[in-house]
Parts: sequence; C-alpha cells; structure tokens
Amino acid sequence: MKHILFIAALLAAGQAQAYTGQELREDCQAAEAFYAGEKSSDPYQSVRSGRCIGYLAGFADGYAIGDFLSEKVGVKLNAFCLPKTPDLSSRLVRAVLGGFDRVPSNTGVNTATLVASSLSRSFPCADSLEPKK
Repeated sequence: MKHILFIAALLAAGQAQAYTGQELREDCQAAEAFYAGEKSSDPYQSVRSGRCIGYLAGFADGYAIGDFLSEKVGVKLNAFCLPKTPDLSSRLVRAVLGGFDRVPSNTGVNTATLVASSLSRSFPCADSLEPKK
C-alpha cells in the first residue's frame, strides 16, 4: 500500500510547476541579453539571467547523472549529447529560447519537457540506439 501511495504522490507532484515556462522564457531572454553584452540598469535582470543559467545547468547535470546511472544497468539514454565547449551555457540558453519559438505561447507546456525537447533537438547524439542494418 505504501508503494501505491508513493507512486500516486509522484504522479500528482509531476503536474505542479515551481518554475513556469513563461518565467523561464523571460529569464532566458535576460540571459541572452547578458551574453550579448547588453547592459541593464535593472538589477533584477541579473537575477533573472542567473536563474535561467542555473536552471539549465542543473537540468543538464541532472540528466548527466541519470545517464551515468542508467549506463550502470545497461541502458543508454541518448536523449541529447552536450558538446564540451567553453560557450556551453550560452548555447543552452539559445537552444531553449529556440524551443519556445516552436511552441505556441498560449500552451501550458511543462518547463522540464520543453527544456528536454529543446536540448534533444539542438544537441542530438551521434550514436543511434537502433542497430545499423
């Protein structure tokens, strides 16, 4: 019974969003302006920029941990493969903003789903999960 309650709680929690898509979009727009060298007199813009960059870095790190652990049991996630470049943070921001461009603004898309979709589209893995024929 405890397992059923735990699973139900996880499913219900999956619907709540502490960080909405609209907040992420606005924060990442501030980050893009930061990377473009645009100066702002509004100190809140720095906070917004940092929140986007931090969220995306945490998302990427969380995925990397999941990928590492899944390989321990013989599964390769291959959802996206991030390049090892010094400008990765700015590339993550651009990829996510590009994802917003592909989604109608009036949809309530889940933030994590949007980020995962954007990163998988922008940073596909070279290896295929399908065996070559």
